[in-house]
Amino acid sequence: MSVFNSGELRGYLVKWQDILRLRDWDIKLELVTKEWRKTGDVKIDRADKVAIVLINDCNPKQTNIEAVIIHELIHIKLWGMDQMIESLLHALYGADESDPKLEFAYTQFMELLEVTAQDLTKGYAELGAEDKSVSYGRIQKEADEEWKK
Repeated sequence: MSVFNSGELRGYLVKWQDILRLRDWDIKLELVTKEWRKTGDVKIDRADKVAIVLINDCNPKQTNIEAVIIHELIHIKLWGMDQMIESLLHALYGADESDPKLEFAYTQFMELLEVTAQDLTKGYAELGAEDKSVSYGRIQKEADEEWKK
């Protein structure tokens, strides 16, 4: 049984693709129908300007799915910068993922990238989403588990 209405999701995708000026991209929406740790993700091919937005239709961790779509589309906007900084980190520290310097720099960058994408998502959602609420998803689960002990 599907959690989300695929037509509604497609409508959000088209709406925000236009607002975020991604009109020249071919973006496909796919629902993930098995257990998955994420609510959304995006796979990007910048050279061909194609992307696939993946949405968890089995056990989503967040309740505001329009905001999830906005978030994943923002990653498309930031993809060039993301790849440039990853290349810079590898040029500085090499490709050995077990190197603590590379691991530290990469972790800091990825956390900053996610925080930035999420802050932009909240701003855009506040300005134009149907559901302007903030999704507490993961942190609400932690809070519930803490006080129910």
